[in-house]
Amino acid sequence: MLRPLLVALIACLCLTGCIQYDVGINYASQTQGEIVQRIRLTEQLTSLNNPTARAWVSTIEQRAKQVGGQVRRPSKQEVIVTIPFNNGKDLQSRFNKFFQPAAVPLPESGKARTPDVPQVDAHLTVKESNLILLQRNRLTYDLDLRSLGVLSADGSLIVSPGSLLEFEFSLNTPWGARSKGSSLSPTRQNHQLTWTLAAGAQHHLEAVFWLPSPLGIGTAAIALLVAIGSYLKTQVDALNAQRKQPTEQPIR
Repeated sequence: MLRPLLVALIACLCLTGCIQYDVGINYASQTQGEIVQRIRLTEQLTSLNNPTARAWVSTIEQRAKQVGGQVRRPSKQEVIVTIPFNNGKDLQSRFNKFFQPAAVPLPESGKARTPDVPQVDAHLTVKESNLILLQRNRLTYDLDLRSLGVLSADGSLIVSPGSLLEFEFSLNTPWGARSKGSSLSPTRQNHQLTWTLAAGAQHHLEAVFWLPSPLGIGTAAIALLVAIGSYLKTQVDALNAQRKQPTEQPIR
């Protein structure tokens, strides 16, 4: 979704401000969570009410609907996308489908050519390991922003990526997460990790976190109840057997 955003803004906006682009993954439990994408334009930039930007927002809405998400616009400078997911596999599928780069056709102006925007590669994977009462999750996110600089037809740099885009990726889990093997260190606030990503660079993010397993906890609770019931039954049977034994009569 970075590529259509840049194309749309370059075609119709004044590039004297900054775009704040935040992507967050929020886990509520093992079987419930949501992807949240927030895009904000600074006041120096024109609002998203121009025709090309409206077309871009329409594309965002269509892609969000395809993966069961919703789009809100709290203000003229902000778009928020929310996509629910049910588990790690579902998160991986919806995330990669929604953020798959796609080009947005732009109207030509006279003989001027549309600026060339390089491809932005991004891929997220989630590996889950069930350990009876807990589930271990390993999230990996690879994002290549090295080619995010926008070039004109003659190859000259139109936009310096670092001055245009502020990009953050966050992970929020019930018990917190631990960054492992990432190309840069995140900041931590309560149970949330946040990585500030540099446009024009390649990033590799990894995080490990644990979640309680409702299925495992339920199975363990049932097994415990069965064990307690079996023990109580054994004790009751032994007590009843003792009561049924005949008492010895005294010898006269």
